[in-house]
Amino acid sequence: MTNALQARCQTLGERAVLLDFPEVPASLELQQRLWRLRQQLLDAGDAVVDCVPGMGNLSWIFNPDQLDGEAACARLMQLWQAQAETPAPALGEGRLVQIPVHYGGDAGPDLGRLAHHHGLTPQAVVRLHSEATYRVFFLGFLPGFAYLDGLPTALHTPRLATPRITVPAGSVGIGGTQTGVYPCASPGGWHLIGRTTLPLFDAAALPPTLLQPGDQLRFVVERCDV
Repeated sequence: MTNALQARCQTLGERAVLLDFPEVPASLELQQRLWRLRQQLLDAGDAVVDCVPGMGNLSWIFNPDQLDGEAACARLMQLWQAQAETPAPALGEGRLVQIPVHYGGDAGPDLGRLAHHHGLTPQAVVRLHSEATYRVFFLGFLPGFAYLDGLPTALHTPRLATPRITVPAGSVGIGGTQTGVYPCASPGGWHLIGRTTLPLFDAAALPPTLLQPGDQLRFVVERCDV
């Protein structure tokens, strides 16, 4: 893998370290390698408490009774260098999750404004958004909130200048180069183009999140008010 030597490891307190790549842009290949590295660490033994992938990074939470930060960083860099020299992991189609969406109207109050920003019709925005296939890079921000790769370039949109105090649960939004679904009510600065009733997080379920890193996702037009 190119730029493999640009990996950096730093401590996060006394029981975690972060592997990141300040000079390497996030990509599907990098995420694949981080998912594989995460699995290697989880299979390694009792020193591993958890491994959390982010956008182009990986946090390793370890047992401080068995490792310190310096040893953890050394181990993590060793594992990364070894696997970065091997071919990229094969990525099959994986699990495909379909999310039904009510676009526009009260469910998507920003759809018309976003369409006007791009010189498109609302119908064209819905078509572009729903015809794409997305890949889950990682979960963060809120329980069950998936950061997705695959938003068409024509829909990349700067975030709202003033975030909303409350975004309803299930809202489908676009912010920057990303699109996603708010699994619960929260503040948010993305443009809201629709809403789904499909739950993305259930604390009583195993796993509690509907989406997992590596999943594919499609938005399905359930209703369109434009």
